[in-house]
Amino acid sequence: MVQASAGDNEANNANVNADADANVNANNGNNDQRNLENWLAVTASRDAKWWYSTFHNVTAMVGAGVLGLPFAISQMGWIPGVTAIVLSWLVTFYSLWQLVEMHEMVAGKRFDRYYELGEHMLGPKLGFWLVMVQQLTVQVASTIVYCVTGGKSLKKFFDLVLPAWTGIRQTFYILFFIVIQFFLSQTPNFNKLKLVSMLAALMSVCYSGVAVVTSIVMGVHNHPTHYGVRSHTVAGKTFDVFTALGTIAFAFAGHSVVLEIQATLPSTEEVPSKKPMWRGVVSAYSIVIVCYLAVAVSGYWAFGSSVEDDVLISLEHPFWLIAIANLMVFVHVIGSFQVFAMPVFDTIESLLVHKYNFTPSRTLRLIARTLFVALVGFIALCVPFFGGLLGFFGGLAFTSTSYIIPGVLWLAAQKPKHYSKVHSYASMVCIIIGLFIALTAPIGGVRTIVLSIKTYKFFS
Repeated sequence: MVQASAGDNEANNANVNADADANVNANNGNNDQRNLENWLAVTASRDAKWWYSTFHNVTAMVGAGVLGLPFAISQMGWIPGVTAIVLSWLVTFYSLWQLVEMHEMVAGKRFDRYYELGEHMLGPKLGFWLVMVQQLTVQVASTIVYCVTGGKSLKKFFDLVLPAWTGIRQTFYILFFIVIQFFLSQTPNFNKLKLVSMLAALMSVCYSGVAVVTSIVMGVHNHPTHYGVRSHTVAGKTFDVFTALGTIAFAFAGHSVVLEIQATLPSTEEVPSKKPMWRGVVSAYSIVIVCYLAVAVSGYWAFGSSVEDDVLISLEHPFWLIAIANLMVFVHVIGSFQVFAMPVFDTIESLLVHKYNFTPSRTLRLIARTLFVALVGFIALCVPFFGGLLGFFGGLAFTSTSYIIPGVLWLAAQKPKHYSKVHSYASMVCIIIGLFIALTAPIGGVRTIVLSIKTYKFFS
């Protein structure tokens, strides 16, 4: 009996030790995860103010897309074009509200990244791959387009200010933009980016104002007497409508970073993060619709179907004001690039630490981010087809993250009881509209790219 008791004690001690070891390992694992979260770009700081989310969202939204809206109306016509812009604003405003609400739908948990919300609502495999692929496509495509936009805008600025420099190829201006991003990409986290984002948001509003005022002045003196669409054949009109839908979808691409922006806000039981976030979103979206409609309507009114795919290119006088506006665009897309790239940095660094056991460090950040900027910059140098890129990428993935996925996740979630069935029907409408754009817009974008390739020389 004594021997049995001794054996039992040894077994109990072994179990206690095993439990203790398991608790220690679990605590160590939790500490490691906590330390990693405190280092990653999205979750390192949670002391943002509500107005930070305003200019982050403005920076993400009012970018290259707004300059292409007059061109989109010229492809669709007055009524269809304006209707498409307003309808897209309403749909994406609603889907943005859904994402903000779902950020803390589960008590005690925050979905700091878009794909984390997808994993919870649709399962670890389907949710992860459905959302992650679409989100990364949007973010990477945005950085590529911003490289192109930055280079084109800077070239336009110098062409106007220093005509003797007109022979300098656009490639060199894009390279200069990329070099700037090499340095800015070392910004540790989203909150540290606030001054750059604030300046970018201010620039976007300013150059939108310049585009509107200058278009109106030019339109008063010499505006078209007839407004029609750009193409004259049925096939051409059809493809142009598809491209225009993609351009408009691109203009509402901020959803791919909204949960990451909300992750930077503090949250308590009394004041959950959705309250300051929604306050910032309403402010941002009010600015968005004013800028979008003003630029789109004034640009098409002034130039009609001859408007360029970047309305600032159509503006010529006064040259100094147009030059300043192009410089504003350049400054803006510097910040926009970083807003879209920061979640990508977060994903890359998290993967390297989790899967490949790299140690979080400045060296890891330097190498990973530099390689990413170099890759997207090289692609931008090779494929600078502005209008075609907007249409292609806009339909390929932007509609998914802004129009479709929020509604899908909402329908999959266990919604609080106070939400009515109206939200379910609204989600279905958003999904249907998004699917239509996603299926048609890439067709027009591919056609535009093919036509551009015929006359384009690489690294020109």
